[in-house]
Amino acid sequence: MTRFRPCIDLHAGQVKQIVGASLRDDRDEPQTNFVSSIAPAEYAARYRADGLVGGHVIKLGPGNDEAARQALSGWPGGLQLGGGITAENAASWLSAGADKVIVTSWLFVGGALDMGRVEQLAHAVGKHRVVLDLSCRRIGPATWRVAADRWQTTTETTIRADTLARLADHCSEFLVHAADVEGRCEGIDQDLVRLLGDTCPLPCTYAGGARSLDDLDLVQVLSNGRVDLTIGSALDLFGGTRVRYTDCVAWNRRRGESP
Repeated sequence: MTRFRPCIDLHAGQVKQIVGASLRDDRDEPQTNFVSSIAPAEYAARYRADGLVGGHVIKLGPGNDEAARQALSGWPGGLQLGGGITAENAASWLSAGADKVIVTSWLFVGGALDMGRVEQLAHAVGKHRVVLDLSCRRIGPATWRVAADRWQTTTETTIRADTLARLADHCSEFLVHAADVEGRCEGIDQDLVRLLGDTCPLPCTYAGGARSLDDLDLVQVLSNGRVDLTIGSALDLFGGTRVRYTDCVAWNRRRGESP
């Protein structure tokens, strides 16, 4: 059954909401929808109080390690952590309080998926502690390729049933940002959600473009309840005006999620 999952996106040591396509190494500042004055740990503590399991903390570039540790301290063992994760540092982030580590870029070498690295990571911390981030860009009417390096590099790996099945042996769930619509509040990528619902063999969270509470119902229908949804820039917690956080909590509780 579809659930709302929360997030904490970190950029330059602060909680922010960013337009995904604007994250580039060749520009000083990405297009930013929101910069919070609230500490990361306060967001985490609120998610904990409201029983919102499976949320993710994402480090968008360098300078976010301390903020990430603060977030994890707000709910030790209750949040997943991504951004700059490798087989070498994954265990240290789990020790710092992450429930699971989320990995993308380190798994790709020269734009190609390195299954040796996928296996190395799973062996290092156990597949049950690994989330594979398959955030992607649309390259055709019904084709998406994984985007690495903060969504700047479109890889050769296509989101499809055989890819998901092969990777499912080495992780416990998937996270998929639709990078083309991330942060725009212009609607979710319905085709991608439908594809994930039809083909994903593990729990999966979709993020990107959500603009109303009705998107939770839409994801529920499109994926047959097999995909969860993260709402970012539209949420009032992040300066948005379209979705109330308390309504998302209530939506989960009506489906059996409780603090």
